[in-house]
Amino acid sequence: MNPVLEQLNNFWQQALEIWLSGGWAMIAIAIVAMVMFSMGMHVHLKLREKGFRSVPEKTWRQWINHPAEREGPIGDILNFVTGGASLKDTSTFFEELRISEIAPFEQDLRVMKICVSAAPLLGLLGTVTGMLATFGALASGSGGDKTMGLVAEGISEALVTTETGLIIALPGLFFRYMLGRQHERYKEFLAHLETVCTQKLYKKLHEQNNSVPEAVPTFLRKRETAAIF
Repeated sequence: MNPVLEQLNNFWQQALEIWLSGGWAMIAIAIVAMVMFSMGMHVHLKLREKGFRSVPEKTWRQWINHPAEREGPIGDILNFVTGGASLKDTSTFFEELRISEIAPFEQDLRVMKICVSAAPLLGLLGTVTGMLATFGALASGSGGDKTMGLVAEGISEALVTTETGLIIALPGLFFRYMLGRQHERYKEFLAHLETVCTQKLYKKLHEQNNSVPEAVPTFLRKRETAAIF
């Protein structure tokens, strides 16, 4: 047998024995761990799909005035938010964008926060049940090998669950912090994008409004000339 595979097999057997010695609380900790890390990977992949860090600011600024060049997720966002004819429309579009883009991430991050808090508490619960099993064995046993075996099982359950809860919670805490930072960067990007789009639309509307007073007198002069003749 391959030595590497043999070592992996031995490691798996030892990990399985330790895991089973933790009692029923290990099942709850495993469920919490799967929910937390699967949701974290989902958030991480969804944030990467947004592509807000891969498109330079110079590029998406140019896309605002050149719709034909837009592409990818950022292009789709610009197609959505630049369809308004007024500043109020643009503000409404960005508000809808924040609801659809930001709110799901915040919900997932809240669930991750709950899981991070729940993992060590479940470990503590396993510790309590393990100590109860230990004291029960001491109270009912006669001091023989069977009693000592029950005491060892109770202590093992108490220690393993505590350790596992902390092992799950600590990486989950740092993972959630990293995702929270990415989420904040995405919110900052959307806020910056809204500022730039609003400024460009305001400048465009201002230029159009300034051109109206010059065109109206010319139109009126033509009507007056036609009336004289």
